[in-house]
Amino acid sequence: MRDEDRQRDLSSLVVPEVGRLEETGDVWVPYRLLDANGAVIAPAAEFFAELQATDRRPRTIRSYGHDLLRWWRFLAAIDVAWDRAAPSEGRDFARWMRLADKPVRVHWRHRVGIGSADATTKRRGSSPESAVNAVTGKPTRGPKYSASTRAHAETVLRAFYSFQLEIGMGPLVNPFPLDRSRRAGRVHAHHNPLDQFRNERVGRYRPRTVKRIPKRIPDEQFNLLFAGLKSNRDRALLAFWVSTGARAEELLSALQGDDDPGQQLIAVTRKGSREVQQLPASPDSFVWLRLYQEELWGKGAPRGRGRPLWFTLRRPWRQLSYPAARAMFIRAQQLLGSNWSIHDFRHTAAYRMSNDPEMDITDVQWVLGHAYLTTTQLYTTPTQDEVITGVLAHHARRKNGVIAQPAAPAPGYNPQSLEILFGGPGR
Repeated sequence: MRDEDRQRDLSSLVVPEVGRLEETGDVWVPYRLLDANGAVIAPAAEFFAELQATDRRPRTIRSYGHDLLRWWRFLAAIDVAWDRAAPSEGRDFARWMRLADKPVRVHWRHRVGIGSADATTKRRGSSPESAVNAVTGKPTRGPKYSASTRAHAETVLRAFYSFQLEIGMGPLVNPFPLDRSRRAGRVHAHHNPLDQFRNERVGRYRPRTVKRIPKRIPDEQFNLLFAGLKSNRDRALLAFWVSTGARAEELLSALQGDDDPGQQLIAVTRKGSREVQQLPASPDSFVWLRLYQEELWGKGAPRGRGRPLWFTLRRPWRQLSYPAARAMFIRAQQLLGSNWSIHDFRHTAAYRMSNDPEMDITDVQWVLGHAYLTTTQLYTTPTQDEVITGVLAHHARRKNGVIAQPAAPAPGYNPQSLEILFGGPGR
């Protein structure tokens, strides 16, 4: 098939919603990938078991499962079996994710049939790129797959086929091979011992992603956001998030016996190490927590050290989940017109602590649970607003003729020698 014919087929390709990723509630098999007939896809089940054996969390398996589901739907649309896929199919999948619109989920009441072409529609007349929010400066969700989503899918699928090749299944070659220029030779052959190791095994169809500086919520925006909250539970959550720097799910999984108001500490289970760590929190966060608990207990909510700390506000009492907390936070931002994420509270806490001259950067690393100090040092990078303010102040000083002159050399140094060594005003 000629390349222009293949491209014309991809431009009109419709990928229906066949199959699904099912949550089982079983700790041994937390997720199952089902095909269009509702049968379990055995290669995916083997891969999920491998992920679980390598100490991956259930949410990681869920994330990998969504990438596999998207790949299975693409293969169904082009009528290629998973074990017959070649690098040409991997290339077409990368092109499809780069150029195609994300599917618009139609409500199940309006679907003609599960798995039919009418179950998924495409956006028409939408801009190819995502816009930038005027309040936060963060890009909004656009109609296309983001570069990070495509990079994650390429990594997952390459790992999936590498595992299948190891156990003697799948195609003879990986549909998502490594880059031709980097797969030959020894890895890290020219590595500087003083530098950190970089990932030199790059996939051939892996997109380039932009390394963004973490976003923090300015104090005035945080105050407006906090004032718009409707319940003491939400106020307590935001106060804990922004003062402890804990990840959203780390705090949401806390129990009622994990808070220690007397010591001003709250215990969370870390995402990576699974260790229980006590984190210092602000005094007002415990005030809002107590107000929320007294209100909820007065309505008959479960009480006990082994009970969840965060509940829904209505019966039946259920533990507050991450999607519910995210929906609450999105509703709170509607009047502001912002698109902050819950994870931005962690960034905000990191910026506040790392820019405190009385606090050591290693203490910030311990609070955030970073394995490497270089990750914590990202939060010492000035933000865009700070850089713009500094440059405008520089232009104002030059306009007024107020430019700081270099300090005079210490007694005993020859100024001419210093000019030769470091360069003088005329150099």
